[in-house]
Amino acid sequence: MTQKILVLGGAGYIGSHTCKKLRQKGFDPVTFDNLSDGHGAFVKWGELILGDIRSKPDLDAAIAKVAPAAIIHFAALAYVGESVSDPAKYYENNTLGSLNVVQAAADAGNIPIIFSSTCATYGTPDVSLITEETQQQPINPYGRSKRMVEQILQDFSAAYDLRSVSLRYFNAAGGDADLEVGEAHRQETHLIPRAILSALGRIDDFAVFGDDYDTSDGSAVRDYIHVSDLAEAHAAACSYLLNGGRTDVFNLGVGKGYSVFEVIKAVEAELNTSVPFRQEPRRPGDPASLISDPAKAKRLLGFEAKHSSLENIIHTAARWHCLDWQPKACETVTLNA
Repeated sequence: MTQKILVLGGAGYIGSHTCKKLRQKGFDPVTFDNLSDGHGAFVKWGELILGDIRSKPDLDAAIAKVAPAAIIHFAALAYVGESVSDPAKYYENNTLGSLNVVQAAADAGNIPIIFSSTCATYGTPDVSLITEETQQQPINPYGRSKRMVEQILQDFSAAYDLRSVSLRYFNAAGGDADLEVGEAHRQETHLIPRAILSALGRIDDFAVFGDDYDTSDGSAVRDYIHVSDLAEAHAAACSYLLNGGRTDVFNLGVGKGYSVFEVIKAVEAELNTSVPFRQEPRRPGDPASLISDPAKAKRLLGFEAKHSSLENIIHTAARWHCLDWQPKACETVTLNA
């Protein structure tokens, strides 16, 4: 029988891409989502169960109905600024909600969990390449809420033999090559979509924070990984656990960084138009560079990013924002073939 995978938050950006990948790999994904940030239209590769991770009865009922072989947990709030202004919201949803998830998985017979974590758990490490052993010192409630869940999973593994994988990914970006799903946040804060939207004239408040970092061009450097590669990594982690893999954590990145100005130039090259922006001072806590060491995921999961060149990330993201959501916005620009 096809193994069912319960995907919490499967109607969101990364969750929906992962459901598509799971289906391609022969799994049967079932989405569990409250649709507060996700989109019902993105649930295309399996059933949708409406529910909230803050309700353990919702989780228990979904698990009883689906009988999943594994659970992939994406359901979280992810706006750093909001986490600072309203930390209670983040600890209630991300931490307490996740405790419900972990407890429900344990109660149902220790169903393995793949947890969507983040490089925000590292804070501002002073190293050129971040490994899984780099000290975790998150600097905001969002990062701390995710770090707490990692600790919960480690403790449940030690005490109850509930196996899990925590995936600490860096900057998710790009879009589905088939334009079936893409990045459609109700509050868009990410650099690449904001640069594209600025080029298309759909936002007028695109800002670059800092031009005096100790980098090649003075702007901050980040490691960008294509969302389709992230989906592949989640499917690989699922297979790893289902084949008896032990509890572990993995960075998901490409091991190469691009500066903000390099991203802007790539968007301008893709759309053949300028990207209007205003220059602002650095934001407190923003490090000059955050780049992952992806070697462990390659060694133990057999995962290596294949779609994460900056050019492909920008191209697929631009196709999604330009052609799928607002086709008329592209009448004044020329999208690269």
